[in-house]
Amino acid sequence: MFGIFVATLFLCIVAIFWWIDYSRGKKETLTEESCEATTECCGAHSVCEKGLEFKSIEYYDDEELDAFAGRSGDSYSEDETRQFCHVFYTLKEHDVAGWIKSLQVRNIKLPESLRDEALLIVCEQRTT
Repeated sequence: MFGIFVATLFLCIVAIFWWIDYSRGKKETLTEESCEATTECCGAHSVCEKGLEFKSIEYYDDEELDAFAGRSGDSYSEDETRQFCHVFYTLKEHDVAGWIKSLQVRNIKLPESLRDEALLIVCEQRTT
C-alpha cells in the first residue's frame, strides 16, 4: 500500500514539474515577436491592431470596467478582479479578442490573474 502511495506521489510531482515547464513554454510563445513574425496577428500582446480595427469603442456589457482605466494589471483587489472575471466568463470565445482590444482602446489593463487565460483563448481562436 505504501508503495502505491509513493508511486502516485512521484507521478504527481513529475506532472507538476511538466506542467510548470509546459506553462513556461506557452508564455514564451505569447510574445510580440511571435506575433510580428506572422502575417496574421496572434493577439498575444498589448499593442497588436491587425484584424481588430476599432472605429469607436465597443462595449461587451462591461461599462463598469471604465472605472479601472489607467490602472496596472497587478493593482486590482479580489472584488475588482471578480468584475473582470464575470465579464470574461460570460463572453463567447470568439468575442474575447474583441473584448481585449476594447479594453486596450479604453486604457484598461486585464488583471494579471486573468491575462494568460484570455490570451490563450485568443491564440487558440487564431489558429483554428
